[in-house]
Amino acid sequence: MSWQEAEVRELKVGRYMLVDDSPCKIMEITTSKPGKHGEAKSRIVAIGIFDSQKRSVVFPVKHKVKVPIIEKKNAQVLSIANKEAQLMDSETFETFLIPVEDQDVERVKAGMEVSYWEAMGIRKIMFQN
Repeated sequence: MSWQEAEVRELKVGRYMLVDDSPCKIMEITTSKPGKHGEAKSRIVAIGIFDSQKRSVVFPVKHKVKVPIIEKKNAQVLSIANKEAQLMDSETFETFLIPVEDQDVERVKAGMEVSYWEAMGIRKIMFQN
């Protein structure tokens, strides 16, 4: 299990949650006041960390949502070809292929050290902008 549960009222901007089974960074949270017969609801705007897609959801504040466990690791680039990099994890020495996005192809070079994130079985090279 690579996620845990949290109530909507515990979420904060800048943290992460799963929306449609995709790990997303929370960009905005707006909470309405409780209605006459209902409870307060929160509207959450989040951006996918792997696909950069904007998603918006509305949940009651007591609703439980899934929060992904994101592992931030380092690896060395062994080789790069066809928009895929072969990486070797710095701790476990595991080697694996990881896709490289079009805008990052020029930045990734063999022999360099990179950071990558792993969540929900998906890996992505992350650069400090």
